[in-house]
Amino acid sequence: LSVAAVAAAQGSPFPGSPVSTETMHLTVVASSADSPATRGKRVALAFDITPKRDMHVYAPGKHDYQVITVTVDPQPWLKAQPTAYPPSEIHDFKELNEKVEVYSKPFKLVREVLILSSLEAKKALAATPAPSITGNVEYQACDDKVCYAPKKVPFKFTLDLKAAATKSK
Repeated sequence: LSVAAVAAAQGSPFPGSPVSTETMHLTVVASSADSPATRGKRVALAFDITPKRDMHVYAPGKHDYQVITVTVDPQPWLKAQPTAYPPSEIHDFKELNEKVEVYSKPFKLVREVLILSSLEAKKALAATPAPSITGNVEYQACDDKVCYAPKKVPFKFTLDLKAAATKSK
């Protein structure tokens, strides 16, 4: 399963339609805010997630379950900010006498990344013809009877810094 948003020549970092990936548990639609991919600026990566019927994934909270997260692969020219989570709902597991923070309705995760402007970052970007932001949406989904094995949905956004640099001059 691969999510890819590839930059075009218009100068936007991730133009085009959002890219959707479906698993047996949920649908992930990856997109990015329409802002220039400029050194020293943040770019927001957005993941609209819709759990399938009767499914839930775990939200941050006071539990030991695997929380859904957006991981960003390290790059010398990139600094990932913490994931922004929306408010969750409480699921009452009556059989376990436990109340847990979950998402069972559509929600959005946002992970901002900073395109660094340091000398090291500039050199790394200059050596990469098509720099990409890659990573995974990682989760464990459950229904009322079964908790499924953890899954990863990979994503890839390709930057077009040359067009963005030309546009911002």
